[in-house]
Amino acid sequence: MTDTETRSQGFETLALHGGQEPDPATNARAVPIYQTTSYVFDDADHAADLFSLKEPGNIYTRIMNPTWDVFEQRMAALEGGVAALAIASGQAAVTYSVLNITRSGDNIVALSTLYGGTYNLFAHTLPQYGIEVRFVDPNKPVDSAPGHQHH
Repeated sequence: MTDTETRSQGFETLALHGGQEPDPATNARAVPIYQTTSYVFDDADHAADLFSLKEPGNIYTRIMNPTWDVFEQRMAALEGGVAALAIASGQAAVTYSVLNITRSGDNIVALSTLYGGTYNLFAHTLPQYGIEVRFVDPNKPVDSAPGHQHH
């Protein structure tokens, strides 16, 4: 679907068809599941153009896959975004999100009641990368705020 077509589609249509065109060889409407680990290049120049991002296309399935591409385009269309990124797990998504906006020496504030895996990521793993996490009790946000002192 083109950007114009995507903008003119309703939510239900985007949920079913966003990011996908019928297969030109078979006219199949369903998104194919590409079960591949690698892709073939036309020649060395084609491979060089793909790897240098001069030409869009598939390089390696851990980086991209046509099946995921449809899903990512569909999610972006449904959310009104420019693009989306499919991640294998919620924990990976949380990690990507935090590492995308922080660097060593930065700090974030999080609830002390986070789910165990996320709490462990924040309390034990991120500090190994120099990212400090300050935990706040959601029931007493002012009293537990970092640097808060009673007078």
